[in-house]
Amino acid sequence: MAETPTASSQFTAFWLFARKDSWQDAVHPDWDQGVEQFAGVLAGVDPEVTVRGVYSCMGLRADVDLIIWVHAPRLDQLSQLAVHLDQTLIGRSLRRVDGYIGTAGMSQYDPTHGPAFIKGLPARRYLSVYPFTKTPEWFLIHFEERRTMMIEHGKLGAAWPNLLTNTVESFGIQDQEFIVALEDDDPKDIVDMVKKLRDAEVRIYTSVDTPIYLGERMSTEDALATIRG
Repeated sequence: MAETPTASSQFTAFWLFARKDSWQDAVHPDWDQGVEQFAGVLAGVDPEVTVRGVYSCMGLRADVDLIIWVHAPRLDQLSQLAVHLDQTLIGRSLRRVDGYIGTAGMSQYDPTHGPAFIKGLPARRYLSVYPFTKTPEWFLIHFEERRTMMIEHGKLGAAWPNLLTNTVESFGIQDQEFIVALEDDDPKDIVDMVKKLRDAEVRIYTSVDTPIYLGERMSTEDALATIRG
C-alpha cells in the first residue's frame, strides 16, 4: 500500500462495511478468487489514490466488520474506486454501514500542524474514527480566541508524541463538520489522550463526537480472513 500523499490537500474517505446476511453463501464457494479480486482492486488503484489502511473490526464493533481508509487529490478518484470495489464478489456481499468523506490540509490555527496522512507519516496499527461537530457558538467566537483554545488543546495532547491525529473537514458535504481519525499502535494511548483532552476548555463547544469506530490495520487478505466467518 502506498502511504505518501501526492498533494498538500486531499479528499479522504472512511468506508465502513458489514457482511450481508447472504455473505457465506455468496463468498465461501469462491473465497480465494474473491479475496484475490478484492485485494487486486485495492492494490491496482489509480497511482494518485492512496490506501491508508484496511482495518478489521471483528471483536471491536458489533455493527461494522471492515473499514477501508483512502485518500486522493480528487473526490471522483475515490468514487471510482468505490465503484470497482462494489463490482467485486466480496464487494457485492458487503453492506455499507456508514461512510465519512471530507477534505484535509494544514490547520488554520497552526500552519505547521496537519493530518498525519497529509504529512506522509506511516499508519499505525489501530484506527479510531468518528464524526465531529462544533456548537454554533464556537464559530461566533473571535478567531484569535478560538486559536488560543485550540493551541491549549494541542498542548494537552503533546504527551503522546507517537499518537497520530487526523482532522478532516466535511462542511456542506456530509452531516458532520469534521472527521477525527486517531492512530496508535497501543489503543490504551488513544483512551488516555482523549480522556486528558476532556480537560480542555474547547470541550464545551463539542456538539457531536459519536459514533466511534475502532479497527485494527492488516493486509487486505488478513483483514478479510478475520471476517470470513
